[in-house]
Amino acid sequence: MGKYFGTDGFRGEANVGLTVEHAFKIGRYLGWYYSQAKDGKKCRVVIGKDTRRSSYMFEYALAAGLTASGADAYLLHVTTTPSVSYVARTDDFDCGIMISASHNPYYDNGIKLINSAGEKMDEGTIEKVEAYLDGEAGEVPLATREALGKTIDYAAGRNRYIGYLISLATRSYKGVRVGLDCANGSSWMIAKSVFDALGAKTYVVANEPDGLNINRDCGSTHIENLQKLVREEKLDVGFAFDGDADRCLCVDENGDEVNGDHIIYIYGCYLKERGKLVGNKVVTTIMSNFGLYKALDEAGIEYEKTKVGDKYVYENMSANGYRLGGEQSGHIIFRKYATTGDGILTAIKMMEVMLEKKKKLSELAEPMKMYPQVLKNVRVTDKKAAQDDAEVRAAVEAAAKALGDDGRILVRESGTEPVVRVMVEATDKATCEKYVDSVVDVIVARGYAE
Repeated sequence: MGKYFGTDGFRGEANVGLTVEHAFKIGRYLGWYYSQAKDGKKCRVVIGKDTRRSSYMFEYALAAGLTASGADAYLLHVTTTPSVSYVARTDDFDCGIMISASHNPYYDNGIKLINSAGEKMDEGTIEKVEAYLDGEAGEVPLATREALGKTIDYAAGRNRYIGYLISLATRSYKGVRVGLDCANGSSWMIAKSVFDALGAKTYVVANEPDGLNINRDCGSTHIENLQKLVREEKLDVGFAFDGDADRCLCVDENGDEVNGDHIIYIYGCYLKERGKLVGNKVVTTIMSNFGLYKALDEAGIEYEKTKVGDKYVYENMSANGYRLGGEQSGHIIFRKYATTGDGILTAIKMMEVMLEKKKKLSELAEPMKMYPQVLKNVRVTDKKAAQDDAEVRAAVEAAAKALGDDGRILVRESGTEPVVRVMVEATDKATCEKYVDSVVDVIVARGYAE
């Protein structure tokens, strides 16, 4: 991770950690950088944004920077992150930019950079952008006269993406009662359009964005609203998205949550049954629930474990040709169809399994039992020293031995804070608490806690 850009873009409070000047300079550099290889042709950059009030400010700043450097900026307007990825790779753009802070509150925002293949921007290019932001790369020239860029309304690209999603459904949704929680974000129009076109009877909540209510008590981080809707309206299934709709969590017909680990299990089994699970493997992160691994073992499915972050999941999938991977948070990658997590695509894939197998979502998820989990964050003076300490390591090893095959312990450092995270999964919460505390107590006793 760089100074500004983490695993999911440059994120911060609007005009505090991430300012309009940052956005303008990012546009300036990218417009110039990609223009160098165009041999006189215009650099083309596609931009999407979510519903935050500050997204408009950042959109205009990015477009101003790009056009000042001679690039043409194509505006998708309010749309999803995966739609920007789709348009970038299918319409021959030099790169894509999504303005969103995902599931964060409205006052935060972010800038996500996407390459021409629809993937997250490579580290080398991001390092060059950061060097320019810090004034270490010198100034880039301003375009003049006919070399100036222009902005172009490109809502048609978003509409093509909607058509693509509709084309992926294998059956009509006629007669299926579906709940959608759009988080007052990017999916507020797109999700309903897709499900209506496929014939579903849709019930939608959190689809009235006002610039300040994105993710507020709604969406995949507050799934209780969708659970209430499903129960009260007696729906067949519900899907909750986050602010930029690259995540999806599900609610079964009983109103119970079906998370990203369940989704990986359900679709992994579905692919395996059809002989389409490449390498007989799915890709997870180290934070996936222990219950997922137990269920995959029972199903005869192997798995990879990556660092936390969909970026690392995709890199593993791409390198090995795997078709399915993701995170418990609902960021699921179906690599045959997309190069990033896509919440609406995930919902379509869950509908596919339900309709093809003629089973309720609760039946599909039932074999996977979530293990209780306890996670405690310890603010420390030195993350590396705390983890490398011999007595801390001994406490972790003792906990792992005691848990045996019925649980696990994971100790890792935060990538953004002076924090060590201690997580235990076991058959009951009391056991989790016991072994988390056994390690936290040693960290404190050894003097690492702030």
